[in-house]
Amino acid sequence: MKKLYVKEDSSRRPGDLSRGAFVAFPRLKPTSTAISLRLPSMVLTRLKVEAHRRGLPYQAHIKAILADSLAKR
Repeated sequence: MKKLYVKEDSSRRPGDLSRGAFVAFPRLKPTSTAISLRLPSMVLTRLKVEAHRRGLPYQAHIKAILADSLAKR
């Protein structure tokens, strides 16, 4: 019978992280994850109309609305 677990390798654990530093990667593109989201038809229609007025694809418009909402918090 095969083992269904792997023992933790303590040699792979990071050491003391208190001396670590944050590093910026300005050319790194953020990753995207596809999701499925159900919206009422009327909401989606209004989003598409507003996106069209602004000259944006509606999905980009939805992402911008969500990002702005989170930034305000």
